Amino acid sequence: MKKITIKDIAIEARVSISTVSFVLNDKGGKMGISAAVIKKVQDVAEKLHYKPNMIASSLRTGKTRSIGLIVEDISNQFFSDLARVIEDEAKKLGYRVFYCSTGDDDERSAELIQSLLQANVDGFIITPTEKLEKSIDHLVALKMPVVLIDRYFPNQNVSHVVMDNYNGANIATEFFIKKGCKNIAVVNNTSGMIQMKLREEGYTDAMKEAGLYDESLILHLDYRSNEESKITAIIDFFQKKSGIDAVLFLANYMGLAGLQAFKRMGLRIPEDISIISYDDHYSFKLHSPSISVIEQPIDGIAVKAVQLLMDQMTNENDFAIEKVLQKGKLVIRESV
Repeated sequence: MKKITIKDIAIEARVSISTVSFVLNDKGGKMGISAAVIKKVQDVAEKLHYKPNMIASSLRTGKTRSIGLIVEDISNQFFSDLARVIEDEAKKLGYRVFYCSTGDDDERSAELIQSLLQANVDGFIITPTEKLEKSIDHLVALKMPVVLIDRYFPNQNVSHVVMDNYNGANIATEFFIKKGCKNIAVVNNTSGMIQMKLREEGYTDAMKEAGLYDESLILHLDYRSNEESKITAIIDFFQKKSGIDAVLFLANYMGLAGLQAFKRMGLRIPEDISIISYDDHYSFKLHSPSISVIEQPIDGIAVKAVQLLMDQMTNENDFAIEKVLQKGKLVIRESV
């Protein structure tokens, strides 16, 4: 089958090759080409199933119409759902997305950024690891468009889109209290990342306001430990601390480990202990009883992140740094 070129489009549309080139490179308006001609060229290109030569385009413009998306773990449902929406939004705008998972490894994260820079991506959407701040600063120094999602560095002036993590944990803890729970535990990790700190602060402030705060009700799991180690740590904690009537897990993978721990312990949900977990998961809906969650605004985060990145890529020297906080939703099921 013959490869369609811009010359074929020019002949079909009865315009010059340069006109076709300007239109297909989104420069029609700047070059004074009328809206009618622009539409005519676009319609002919679509009719002929024209596929641009991305390599040639990249060499000519320095742009690859690609985005580097770096997340913690693409196999985690939260990040995979987030990536899907980002890819859908980027596709609408004619951009491809390159996915990378860091495994929360700082060294790997820095290497991935360098690899994507060498691949000449046009911009980055990143879920940063704990020590990635210098690599982000490097991107800013290079004037690379970059937007952070899910977490950020408080002292860094970089656009980010995150959930209001404090509020989510705060309203979940208050809900437990309204239901009559008094010994409410929280399970966090040891990462020290800002989103996890804010979640724990939301819990802590709600407990203090109700006069129920007890530091011994807080469990920190080693983030880098395997699932079995997390399950064992949860069992040990709840066996030593009797009387706990509710628990807030600050991430879905911790909630999943908790469910396995409680099953081994023979605890009934919600009769013996009530549960709410951050981040929804298919297993939480299928579990009997179904598990209540703090649902993150995945669509809102993804769409806004792409919008901010496109603004930077379009207005390279005239864009505003935006730090966006979006509200989550407490979804009550059968576990409380």
